[in-house]
Amino acid sequence: MFFTQTVQDLPPSPTLELSEKARYLRAQGVPVIDLGAGELDVDTPDAVKEAAIRALSEGFTKYTPVSGIADLKKAIQQKLEKTSGFCYDLSEIMVSVGAKQAIFNAFFATLSPGDEVVIPVPYWVSYPQMVRLVGGTVKMAQGEAERFFKLTPEALEAAISPQTKWLILNSPNNPTGAVYTEKELADLADVLVNHTDVWVMCDDIYQDIAYEEAPSLGRVAPFLRDRLLVVHGVSKSHAMTGWRIGYAAGPEALIRHMTNIQSQQTSGPCSIAQKAAIAAVADQSDWLVSLRKTLKERRDYMVRELRQMGFACELPRGAFYVYASCRHVIGKTFQGMTLTTDTQVADYLLRYAHVGTVPGVAFGLSPYLRLSYGNNLDILKQALDRVRTALGCGS
Repeated sequence: MFFTQTVQDLPPSPTLELSEKARYLRAQGVPVIDLGAGELDVDTPDAVKEAAIRALSEGFTKYTPVSGIADLKKAIQQKLEKTSGFCYDLSEIMVSVGAKQAIFNAFFATLSPGDEVVIPVPYWVSYPQMVRLVGGTVKMAQGEAERFFKLTPEALEAAISPQTKWLILNSPNNPTGAVYTEKELADLADVLVNHTDVWVMCDDIYQDIAYEEAPSLGRVAPFLRDRLLVVHGVSKSHAMTGWRIGYAAGPEALIRHMTNIQSQQTSGPCSIAQKAAIAAVADQSDWLVSLRKTLKERRDYMVRELRQMGFACELPRGAFYVYASCRHVIGKTFQGMTLTTDTQVADYLLRYAHVGTVPGVAFGLSPYLRLSYGNNLDILKQALDRVRTALGCGS
């Protein structure tokens, strides 16, 4: 067989696959509203676009250092000193082609066959597949529903073994919108005190879209400095998903190996996008204040409407997703379809309501749907009205 077994076993990203399906249907004239995409409907801020235009007009179109240009790394350095409490040297920072590449680079640099990565459930869809791609082993750690599925110290302790290499923490969380408190982080850190070989990857991509305080693990547990990797980016906070700029900060040796891997993959990120990202990382405007206000209004509307339809869902504290239990429709029949899984619920809503959602199975926890409130209120109203009609929930 020409293809490796690893690649044959590799599924496409469920969220990206759904977005492609929604695009295809729209191209066929089907008026699909996509609530499955992990991006905002707002435009990239003008200051960011202007920085890109300047870079283009000044001819900044050549190769850049693999780990990123110095000006961007300095902006990242200043930002992380405020958020994490650590003053990273520039050699401890790298810029990547989206935060996803930084995560993959870290796993590729550190995981050998048999090494385990503890992943709290539910999780971002790509974590397990990236671990498996490089030969690592996934160790799921189930959170408790009454704690918004956040990882508990007991669950963490039970998941750690002599083979554990990494713990991934994502706060605010995708798909739930949960945010860890200082005490919750401190309790997890107390477990890690006794497991000095376990490193922590903090995926902070939604940190700037928190509706309440989102403390960093570094500030709560500075003793983790030498085994902590912070992953971040501008895709979510500044509506720059297509610009593909992420970054990571951590111990110099790890960053050096991650950079070497990137040098054999993509080389440095896009020169123009890096210049634009400086404006986003260093942003001191009211952009984020306004964005969070807008998203809170959308969040409150979506949660209220979903609850009225019988969906059980917590109020997200960050990001822009609602993780809603669809247990109340499991086993029911609509349009001749008996829905027995959340995948079937999502398929039914796409087919008959023309609304795209992501089934909870993609995030490791069923029966749920992840719905994004990245669209404006008018679009959300149309989408939820369609869902209500398709499920016979009344007005």
